[in-house]
Amino acid sequence: IAKQLSKRSMVIEAQAKSAETRLLQQLRSRILATGPITVAEYMKEVLTNPMSGYYMHRDVFGSSGDFTTSPEISQMFGELVAVWFLNEWVKAGKPKPLYIVELGPGRGTLSDDMLRVFSKYSDAMEVVSLHLVEISPHLSQVQELKLCGTVSVVKDVLDHSPVTYKQSITKHGVPVGWYRHLHDVPRGFSCFVAHEFLDALPVHKFQRTPEGWREVFIDLDDGPGPHHLRYVLSRGPTPASFFADVCKPRDHVEVCPEAGVIAQELASRMHEHGGCGLVVDYGHDGTKTDTFRAFKNHTLHPVLSEPGTADLTADVDFSYLKRILAGKALTFGPVTQEQFLKNMGINIRLQKLLDNCQDANLRQELLSGYDMLTNPEKMGERFKFFGVFPLDMQKPLETHPPAGFFAPS
Repeated sequence: IAKQLSKRSMVIEAQAKSAETRLLQQLRSRILATGPITVAEYMKEVLTNPMSGYYMHRDVFGSSGDFTTSPEISQMFGELVAVWFLNEWVKAGKPKPLYIVELGPGRGTLSDDMLRVFSKYSDAMEVVSLHLVEISPHLSQVQELKLCGTVSVVKDVLDHSPVTYKQSITKHGVPVGWYRHLHDVPRGFSCFVAHEFLDALPVHKFQRTPEGWREVFIDLDDGPGPHHLRYVLSRGPTPASFFADVCKPRDHVEVCPEAGVIAQELASRMHEHGGCGLVVDYGHDGTKTDTFRAFKNHTLHPVLSEPGTADLTADVDFSYLKRILAGKALTFGPVTQEQFLKNMGINIRLQKLLDNCQDANLRQELLSGYDMLTNPEKMGERFKFFGVFPLDMQKPLETHPPAGFFAPS
């Protein structure tokens, strides 16, 4: 009887495993062939696999998606970001040409709101162009429809080809191009913005053990666990383990080498051609440990369950970015989203919009959007702003510090 109950229990537990997906089948084949994979490899496959990746074939934003971003909540967010960049461009002497470069543009809402503000300044409109770094064919179409009102066929170019894979003109008359990689984007004075971009880049996870740092891997789980995948620790140091060595106080760390590479690319471009950058994201200053998580239908979802159906994210470690950029660029922040937006005058902008709005529903939307963006219990505390400038701007910035990171005097 005991054996029968045991067998029956095993059947019930096996049936309780999370659903299989097309991507899970691909991951299983890979792990069987080459062994457990890093968390970074898992994230990359889940989010950007050409056939089954989460971002590649669907609209993941807004109420119908799995998460909502600040630009989708209120126009004031994009407007104030645009004002910040315009202010820094004017302080730099209005260099031309002027490139707006957005990494991971989502639906294109942030760029659209920014260009609406830029369109009020003829000096900027004469020299500005928009450059979007986007690997998802589907999202590039969503962005084009938002920005240009059209949808064109994506050119079939080689992944390493240093050309834009799509070009158009926005509703505001601004040339726009799409690129698969930052290194393909033309060089010049650039306003770089990365909003909820770095948190989706692959992270390596490490656990401190009595034998030293060990990397967290993902393996198959054919046992009674709830999912088809499970975490395992490496038997010894891995090639990525040296990234964890600088994180002395913590017992568990997440490191994103790709974010470091991008940060150094931004610093190099700014050093050669001038510019400035804003990173806006979930993040911390080197204090958190395990932040790797998944979202599906606006709720937390097990990260190893049904790969390809949920968004994966990990908080940005701004202390890591500051270490990477030390001696290569000037950094400001991180400051909370509430601090930055209030320093930029969101209260004044809200009142101006309310004064010109007679529709009760629209007024309520403005108020609820303001609350969502700035309330510390909502997005106001969790999201951070991080500024990057070229080293040669140190003296000018000492005289005229960047707006947003300091309260107006």
